[in-house]
Amino acid sequence: MMTNFERLQKVIAQSGLTSRRKAEDLILDGRVKVNNKVITRLGTKVSQKDEITVDEIPLEKEKLVYYVLYKPRGYITSVKDDKDRETVIDLMESIPERIFPIGRLDYNTSGVLLLTNDGDFAHLLMHPKHEIEKVYIAKIKGIPKKESLNQLVKGVKDKNDLLKAVNYKVISVDKRKQTMVLELVLYEGKNRHIRRMMEQIGHPVTKLKREKYGPITVHQLQPGKYRHLTRQEIHQLTTLASKNVKQ
Repeated sequence: MMTNFERLQKVIAQSGLTSRRKAEDLILDGRVKVNNKVITRLGTKVSQKDEITVDEIPLEKEKLVYYVLYKPRGYITSVKDDKDRETVIDLMESIPERIFPIGRLDYNTSGVLLLTNDGDFAHLLMHPKHEIEKVYIAKIKGIPKKESLNQLVKGVKDKNDLLKAVNYKVISVDKRKQTMVLELVLYEGKNRHIRRMMEQIGHPVTKLKREKYGPITVHQLQPGKYRHLTRQEIHQLTTLASKNVKQ
């Protein structure tokens, strides 16, 4: 919630319109007005009484909200989909605020997904300098040798990306069905990160779930259900992202 005077770019980010960095670009490009006056100076401070527009559209002042959703498979992690597929927002239609997902989970990946209307918070969590641990459970085809699994930590090249896991743990092995269940820990998550990584070592993923995002789990939720993050959880995530900065 904005109290007294806040920097203009922060207020825009907190509205959920965009991140603070992109809000700064909007200001510098002359696309932001305060009380009908174009503002191009970063650091300008505003209050709740000020009328702010971006591209002539009034900035909506929403209450900041933070959710965790147990994303089921078969949903797009997006606000809208040009192919008219169901999105995670369709699961949360009763929420009045304009929320958006923090990061992505693949269409066929389930598990922890955070959503908010706080652009600053989202930018903090997604910034590549901030190492927030994400834990995944993957069921894969075949039983890879230890050398192949160790390669996941060293890094696997796929096109122009070096895909890595921070570490891994074998959960179970089914020799009859020739499958393995792995726990994989990532800091970053490139597009289809785990699926591409496992394909490169010859053991494609058949089922994937994000078990944890930092301290956040979906243990008390059913697929498709969601809940508010607690104040403690928001504080934990913010502290974790602020502390774990690559030097």
